[in-house]
Amino acid sequence: MEMLRATYGSDSEEDDADDSAAAPPIVGSRSSSGSSRSKADSVNGRSNLEQLDPLPPPPLDLLQSPIVLDFSSTTQGSRIRSFPHVEGNYALHVYVPVVIPTTMKMPVALFVKRIASLVPGLYAVDIDYPLAELCRDDLKLEQMLLGREFHVSLGRTVPIKVHQIDSIVAMLRQKFQSQRRYRVEFNKWDVFVNDEQTRSFLALEVLGGGLSEITKQIHIVDVIYRLHGLPEFYKNPRPHISLLWGLGDMSDGLKQGIEEIDRSYKNASLSCGGHIFTCKTSGIECKIGKKTYSICKFLD
Repeated sequence: MEMLRATYGSDSEEDDADDSAAAPPIVGSRSSSGSSRSKADSVNGRSNLEQLDPLPPPPLDLLQSPIVLDFSSTTQGSRIRSFPHVEGNYALHVYVPVVIPTTMKMPVALFVKRIASLVPGLYAVDIDYPLAELCRDDLKLEQMLLGREFHVSLGRTVPIKVHQIDSIVAMLRQKFQSQRRYRVEFNKWDVFVNDEQTRSFLALEVLGGGLSEITKQIHIVDVIYRLHGLPEFYKNPRPHISLLWGLGDMSDGLKQGIEEIDRSYKNASLSCGGHIFTCKTSGIECKIGKKTYSICKFLD
């Protein structure tokens, strides 16, 4: 309080005398002799201060907890981590990379355009770009959505401690070192909803070739997760690649859209119950935080 009085002045000579004795000169004050100012100087100084514009309030974002953007449940156009961010934790994801063959992009693009006309509010997975805008430009649609790498998950995306990273990567590489290349068939369009019911995905599911191989690889990852105290994958895994997402539980609308397109193209390659595309797997990768680890390259 004494320092405040020394800066802004006081209402009586007695106060000024007390301040002069108790408070040292303040560096940067408006008076060169703050400890011996007269009452007139004090009043003038206070008047000058009162004429200055008041300081603006602090930004609201300084009063709020930061939001960590990442994979899972979502607000408009941005992804938010489904588990709380903790300093020293890293998100772990083990997967098989998948690229849609060039010759198969056209039928997939036609399906995506049709679903965009039936179900509004969809976004491209990972890049979070509005599907309606992508569909206005065929080149954008092919490059930004269909030209990127997708993934078939072999385990849940979970938080791990920094000291677990080397052990997990080493075990994954040891267990998968002799894996053989196999062909994956994506046979069906279907809808998946995350555990929190905050995000829906339009995906291509594996029902034919590659299903048994992927299922075995999921069991291997489960063993490694279990040894590190991590939650295992779903009991009845349904391997798939996700292409689009939307907010909330959109399963009813998306399934109706799929059924309508299926009826329209019942005898074409777009049929949801038929063969959509196949590809050869190249290996297994693991993403921890922002770093990607090559676990293995499949043998021919």
